[in-house]
Amino acid sequence: MNIPGLTILGIETSCDETAAAIVTRDPSGAGRILSNIVRSQFAEHAAYGGVVPELAARAHVEHLDHIIAAASRDAGIALKDVDAIAATAGPGLIGGVLVGLTTGKAIAAAFNKPFIAVNHLEAHALTARLTNGLAFPYLMLLVSGGHSQFVLVRGVGQYERWGTTIDDALGEAFDKVAKLLDLGVPGGPNVEKIALKGNPKAFAFPRPLIKEARLDFSFSGLKTAVRLAAEARAPLTEQDVADIAASFQASVAEIVASRSRRALHRLRDELAPGVPLQLVVAGGVAANRTIGAALREVAEAAGATLVVPPIPLCTDNGAMVAWAGAERLSLGARSTLSAPAHARWPLDSADMALSPAGAT
Repeated sequence: MNIPGLTILGIETSCDETAAAIVTRDPSGAGRILSNIVRSQFAEHAAYGGVVPELAARAHVEHLDHIIAAASRDAGIALKDVDAIAATAGPGLIGGVLVGLTTGKAIAAAFNKPFIAVNHLEAHALTARLTNGLAFPYLMLLVSGGHSQFVLVRGVGQYERWGTTIDDALGEAFDKVAKLLDLGVPGGPNVEKIALKGNPKAFAFPRPLIKEARLDFSFSGLKTAVRLAAEARAPLTEQDVADIAASFQASVAEIVASRSRRALHRLRDELAPGVPLQLVVAGGVAANRTIGAALREVAEAAGATLVVPPIPLCTDNGAMVAWAGAERLSLGARSTLSAPAHARWPLDSADMALSPAGAT
């Protein structure tokens, strides 16, 4: 089943961004973002040094209707005129997921529109097709506050997870280091900023799993090493903080580069001769310039194309959700209004695959 041009409303509330967007997908598969509204919740969580799930859900309830109205207004399209509604159904903080999922179902029911329950990770995985028109297959490195994993993307609903974190996600590690060093939120950008003033060789922090052939990540031991170094130097001077941040970031960059080098070698072995090697980086940590530079070097050495969508589309947003909905709907897939919310929802779950008829 091939559906012609589509206009989709996407809703994202899986963590601490309240977001909505309207995106089009034309019959050729090209996409266009008509609006993309994101409200971050830094102010609500700043005093706690991290995201508080209950506060996040309350903020979504308070602001989501206004965000959706703004997305409709910016796109110049009334909700009754979109072709379908897509909303994140997980994985994420379950309270927040339920806010967006329920709102999306209500809009779909009110206007008798198809509804697509979107896996947040699939939305990240397919963003490069919206921004860069990327063809399948490609390897995705997802590095965010909740996820650190390699996924082979063979097609819509066709995912093979090659490696994941066995403890902390990379974005979570950045946030915890920022909290430890009293750098405030957002943690990752603040660590990167102070690291510019530091010596990346000042501390010999560990590189967990770096010599192992598997493609998994581990950042818990590195985080502990940072804490011990900070306690040994207490009270920390500004230069101490900068040196610890720079050394932590250098360790992370080397870990990510090593894992990606191995992943690209495996990708070359997996693909048929002549199929291009493509590495897509998604998630908020994709904005880190030190990690980005390390990945560019690895990709160039492997003869691979490195694709990093615009940073606002690497972090959580409604456009990626709308696009994932459009990709699925273009293949005939739609969800029922009883589609559940998921706190955990791996990309390689059986229910991610499209049935022969396209329905999910």
